[in-house]
Amino acid sequence: MKRNPFGVLLDKVSPPEGLFLLILSVVIGGGTGLAAVFFIRLIAIIQNRSYSTVQVLFPHLGTWSYVFVPIAGALIAGPLIAWFAREAKGHGVPEVMQALILRGGRIRPRVAIAKILASALCIGTGGSAGREGPIVQVGATLGSGLGQILHLSDDRIKNLVACGAAAGIAATFNAPIAGVAFAIEVLMCELQVRSFGNVVIAAVSASVVSQLFLGDRPAFTVPSYTMDSPVTILFYLLLGLAAGLVGVFFIRMLGWFEDVFDNWEFSTALKPAVGALLLGLLGFFYLHLTGISFSGPTEFQLGMPLIENIPHVYGSGFTFIEEALHGNASFLILALLVILKPLATSFTLGSGNSGGVFAPALFIGAMLGGAMGKLFSAWQPALAGPTGAYALVGMAAVFAACARAPLTAMLIVFEMSNDYALILPLMLTAVTASSLAQYLYPESIYTMKLAKRNIRFEQGRDMDIMQGVQVREVMNRDPVTVRRDQSLAELYQQFQETNFLGFPVLDEKGTLWGIVTLQDMERALSQAAVNLRSLKVEDIATVDPATVYGDEPIWSAIQKMAPRDLARLPVISRTSPGQLLGLISRSDILRAYDVGIVRKQRGQLLEDQISLRREQHNDFREFRLNADHYAVSKKLQELELPDSVNVVSVDRAGVLHIPRGSTTFAAGDIITLFGRKDMLDSVEELFFSGGNGEN
Repeated sequence: MKRNPFGVLLDKVSPPEGLFLLILSVVIGGGTGLAAVFFIRLIAIIQNRSYSTVQVLFPHLGTWSYVFVPIAGALIAGPLIAWFAREAKGHGVPEVMQALILRGGRIRPRVAIAKILASALCIGTGGSAGREGPIVQVGATLGSGLGQILHLSDDRIKNLVACGAAAGIAATFNAPIAGVAFAIEVLMCELQVRSFGNVVIAAVSASVVSQLFLGDRPAFTVPSYTMDSPVTILFYLLLGLAAGLVGVFFIRMLGWFEDVFDNWEFSTALKPAVGALLLGLLGFFYLHLTGISFSGPTEFQLGMPLIENIPHVYGSGFTFIEEALHGNASFLILALLVILKPLATSFTLGSGNSGGVFAPALFIGAMLGGAMGKLFSAWQPALAGPTGAYALVGMAAVFAACARAPLTAMLIVFEMSNDYALILPLMLTAVTASSLAQYLYPESIYTMKLAKRNIRFEQGRDMDIMQGVQVREVMNRDPVTVRRDQSLAELYQQFQETNFLGFPVLDEKGTLWGIVTLQDMERALSQAAVNLRSLKVEDIATVDPATVYGDEPIWSAIQKMAPRDLARLPVISRTSPGQLLGLISRSDILRAYDVGIVRKQRGQLLEDQISLRREQHNDFREFRLNADHYAVSKKLQELELPDSVNVVSVDRAGVLHIPRGSTTFAAGDIITLFGRKDMLDSVEELFFSGGNGEN
């Protein structure tokens, strides 16, 4: 197979790794920043042209135009998503998370194009969604694409994906610190110091580009709020509890509508139009509610215009958020929007249209905070303080409850408002809301969709994969053991000879008695006047250690190791108490994860085979190569297969391989073909005896 020219050039130049990744981070950040500017302005153009054109051409429609314009946008975006890139459906972040964990960060480049166009059509015509999710997915796709072009390792590609995601948040909200926090807290699930610098550089680069075109100003102009009395913190605590409930309400509502539309036997390309119809009717109803007034024409922050009298449930809602932050909205409209905005977003994204959930969560939080602030002010006017402060803090609280990312929530609101005075209420409400939401509903708004696909994450790992591999499959079956009556001198020598960090301890009958680690030995040596020959292993070992059975899944071993950060667990027999079967360590668990991934990929392949077998003219064929077969020792490209048949997998010694042109076949390989039924016999004969595989 011909090598990628970029990969060849990279091998010849061999730049310093740190410098090379730094340059890529700048490129990804700058590219994502440009994409964000283009995206924001494209939304503005679509919004201006769609509503103004309809009002000029069809003036008799009146407020009914707010029903038809979203439907028109969905009729264009729906087929684009369904036929070009299904990953562009919904809010995008779950797809990035899935690619990071299961596919080494690999994302199809076409996703970026589909996501920008579909999301711009959705938001520009009134869809209740945010612009940050699409830009996160676009930035992640850019990072993934560069990594794939340069043939980088999975770890490097994942790092570049995180760079693109951080750059997306930074460019969209002019919030580079929050962008970095989002990438680490939501996507990477943990802080990796060697990756941190690249993510920061990408976020800074994206912010610089965004500020160059859109201006250097915070997303919201907020009055300077302060917490006048320490007692006020109790009001913010109540706000945090309410935000946790509202966050779970939003997650469950969105999930319910996703299930309804996914299970509906209807054209995928037209489902967004049905959601847009529901959204339009909701907007029409909202416009005609008694006592609700609207702001006149103004501008969105970051250069986005607002059409006069557009329903507040449409779009990202940034302009009305600022009204709430200034305390200018009525209690009725604020309370109503706490219910209607989640409903509008569920209509939009639940039906399969494209956009983000970040901005709707911030909007709901501002409405909730503003409404509760007015209640507090009416109840205790001397203590409550300004209502706008509660709207500001509520934004962080509801997003933290939805995303389970309190650090990102605190930082995004701080950077978007450029106000540090309320940092204490921000911290309290974000953590309170996130903790309560986690207790009430385990999935976040980002992991909910993945959980429906049986993909559950814990510290960046797919829990279902760890449930599919048993302990006995990867454990060390012949561990080095020590006896409880051995002297510490013998134990010390054994540590030096093996370089192991711990041993199971057996009693006189050969059953498990305890476990001893290098740390136990070091503590004994630190004591003054210790006699290594007089002391025994039983004097320093841990009795009755935590154990695991061989037939338990790997996830059980991880759960038992976690509370005390154990590095290894003895594996015992379920039928013979105390019988030591082996030892499982952290390195064994990492190997188990790789085994689980291969199994899951094979399972997905088999599912695809089942669905593909329904095709009338296509089928699968599976056979084993023997030593005397023609294809043995030959490369795939040498066989000259017809275009209508493909080799989809090679099972070699239980390991599944995806063949390439340079793949050489060996005796014992199990070959899986897919293609036209009338060609499979001749292609199988080609593998066996070199017969003609052409038509």
